Formats: sequence, C-alpha cells, structure tokens
Amino acid sequence: MTRVDFYVLQDVDQTAAHRFACRLALKAMTAGSAVHLHTDDAAAANELDDLLWQYPEQRFIPHDREDTLTGAARVIVGWSPPPAPDGLLINLASTVPTFFGRFERVAEIVVQARAADMRSRYRFYRDRGYPLFDHRLDDWEAA
Repeated sequence: MTRVDFYVLQDVDQTAAHRFACRLALKAMTAGSAVHLHTDDAAAANELDDLLWQYPEQRFIPHDREDTLTGAARVIVGWSPPPAPDGLLINLASTVPTFFGRFERVAEIVVQARAADMRSRYRFYRDRGYPLFDHRLDDWEAA
C-alpha cells in the first residue's frame, strides 16, 4: 500500500514548497528511487523545471519534463499520469492525483499558505486507510 508523508514546513509560501521538493527529489534520486514531481499544468512544470537547474546550489538534478522525455532521467516533472509510475510521487498540484496509489510513496508538502487544503488531503488519505507519516521541519534549508 502507498505510504503518504506530509512534510510540514514553517515557511509561508509555495516557493518554499518547490525548493523543498527539489531537495526531496535529490535525496530520493541519490537513494536510487524514481521521482515524479506532479504539477497542475505545463506552466507550473516549467517553473519547477527552471528551479531544478538552480536549486540546491552546487548540485545538479538530472530531470526530464513529461513533454520532452529522453528516458534517461530518474526525475520527471509532469502534469499528467506518468506512463510507468513507481518510486516517489511529490505532489505539488492543487488536488490529489487519481493515480497516486500506483506509487510506493507520496510526498505532500505543507506550507502555511496551503495548510487548510492539506488538512483535507490528510483526511482524504486517512479515510481510505493509507499509512500516514508526519514530518515537522524547522530549519530544513540549513541542512
């Protein structure tokens, strides 16, 4: 069954969630896991794609966008269901994707601007019996 992790940041805005998603993707990729960074649309994917080239500093996260797949990268940025999901789904979209259960793990990143939305997502997963884990992170960018 899919494991769902909620990463609760003390940060206020969605840009912090995107930076944290880059760090989480790097960690998962380094551990050998495939990663799908899920966004609402192509415009949001483009913003995340740009960030992945710059953040974290001094690191490179090889990745593809779903509209330019090379098949070589373990990290994919997309807004549609991936062809062969496995590994980690980092959900940055405004809703829970219908295909989340096809992944081993789902990461939901909570920032203050989206706290109410995340409470409803927590209930969504809980009511369906998915194992939930909560990670409260204060100074995550210093690490």
